[in-house]
Amino acid sequence: MEETSRTTSFLPVSFPHPVSSKLDNHNFLVWRKQILTTLRGHKLQHFLSETSVLPSESQPPPSSAPPFPTHHMITRSKNGIFKPKVYLISTTPTSVLEALQLSHWKQAMTDEYLALLRNNTWDLVPPPTDRKLIGCKWVFKVKENPDGTINKYKARLVAKGFHQIAGFDFNETFSPVVKPTTIRIVLTIALNLQWKVRQLDVNNAFLNGDLHEDIFMHQPQGFIDLINPNYVCKLNKSLYGLKQAPRAWFEKLHQALGILGFSSTKSDQSLFINITPTHSTYILVYVDDILITGSNDQFVQHVITQLNNQFALKDLGDIDYFLGIQVKHTSAGMHLSQAKYISNLLQKTKMLHVKPVSTPMVSNQSLSQLYRSTVGALQYATITRPDITYSVNRVCQFMQAHLTAHWKAVKRILRYLAGTLHHGLHLQHSSNSYLNITGFYDADWASDVDDRHSTSGYCLFLGPNLVSWHSRKQHTISKSSTEAEYRSVATLVAEISWLQSLLKELNISSSTTPVTWCDNLSTVYLSANPILHARTKHIEIDLYFVREKVLQKQIQIHHVPSSDQLANVFTKATPNSRFLTIRAKLSVNQSPP
Repeated sequence: MEETSRTTSFLPVSFPHPVSSKLDNHNFLVWRKQILTTLRGHKLQHFLSETSVLPSESQPPPSSAPPFPTHHMITRSKNGIFKPKVYLISTTPTSVLEALQLSHWKQAMTDEYLALLRNNTWDLVPPPTDRKLIGCKWVFKVKENPDGTINKYKARLVAKGFHQIAGFDFNETFSPVVKPTTIRIVLTIALNLQWKVRQLDVNNAFLNGDLHEDIFMHQPQGFIDLINPNYVCKLNKSLYGLKQAPRAWFEKLHQALGILGFSSTKSDQSLFINITPTHSTYILVYVDDILITGSNDQFVQHVITQLNNQFALKDLGDIDYFLGIQVKHTSAGMHLSQAKYISNLLQKTKMLHVKPVSTPMVSNQSLSQLYRSTVGALQYATITRPDITYSVNRVCQFMQAHLTAHWKAVKRILRYLAGTLHHGLHLQHSSNSYLNITGFYDADWASDVDDRHSTSGYCLFLGPNLVSWHSRKQHTISKSSTEAEYRSVATLVAEISWLQSLLKELNISSSTTPVTWCDNLSTVYLSANPILHARTKHIEIDLYFVREKVLQKQIQIHHVPSSDQLANVFTKATPNSRFLTIRAKLSVNQSPP
């Protein structure tokens, strides 16, 4: 009994003692049941007294026993701390019913529907008996400003184009968009010539496209016609979601610009030019986002006015935020960055508050061929971040399967971006009126330990500004470092030829022959002399292509020490100090305040 009394004496409730000093199985079970019953009753009494659920006259008298011990959990909400996970919160409705219950989304849907009616997008007709109907749906999106604040609640009615049948509901679908390299080139020219760059946005652009096929669609949910609820929409205009919608809009815009005297360039079909003895004007088109710049501000305004008469335009003024790229104007030029885009990517991958690293990839890091991951978002970030081009190219090579090591490589890129969130590409004025072309190219021979393929890389400058860069695994195995370098220079020469053609169409001249720099002496000799035939006859196409350009003095190839080779960061993971030096020379730096 002494052992039992000593064991139960510290408990806050007086429990019944065993009926016998000898606890057989039956007596032990009876005793255990009595203890549990007493404990449950005390817990309930303590809970009711603590929460004051019962009226004061209904509360039982306080027990003489000490209160039952409780652990008061300290939570963030009790301390007034509320930090919701932003990437789990959706500000867009998930259904039409939910959207119609919110005034701002209902207004957005109404505005879209009325715009469709004003544009004569469809006619209500009885459903056809010989044609298959396609569906439609509402898509909701919050358009944000560069600082993350809400700009507009956008509701868009889209057709379910995946129900269309090729050759019956549509034919051609291809529609070009302007190349990122072309954008950087035009911005460089505008900076050098001190032209203003203005930004335009076309409201409901696709609705302007003419539709040549007979397409029937269900009425939009939430806006069923009360008089003819069983009728269907026979489309007169191209609607978002249709396979041919982008092409129809581009053809309509192409026709309108042609009337104003513009023609598309052969180098980039989405770049339109109007060059006369008195002025030069360029227009860049990326679907419904337009940039316009030129030497004559009055003519630029005339073009904007004429386009606005035909399409509903929104004049956004000087370029500020284009295709997710934030443009900051400085006294020396402009700074291009994707801080908001990268920040959203870091939030989505839960990497926003990680410890940053100084380089996007570890030197001599080996990645297996088994890899599968969605890295398209990182690819888009390279538009203004050439410093991550090589590392993104490396992780993109393993799209079929991935291991833990590959995830670590992707996370390292994200950690690097987290530490350089506001870095971007800086474009500046040229010190002279001419824009000379300069390129650096390199190759890392047999760098892939899995298949011994080499990696090519180059960077191309127009005046002081980096406008084009490249990092890619070569398709064939090179038998020597010279062969790998020559394949790389052939790629750069092709890019220079394209750039020269574009500048010629834009009526921009260069005072000198383009110069390229290579750290392999054999490649320099081969470019001008027919030597080492036995070792190079299997790459004769690249040899003759480059040599012809050199002999015709359309390009120069010079040697540069490896320590001054800027293309190193596009072919290999370089050490920290070297990487930071090259990054600065590529004009990738922090955004100005």
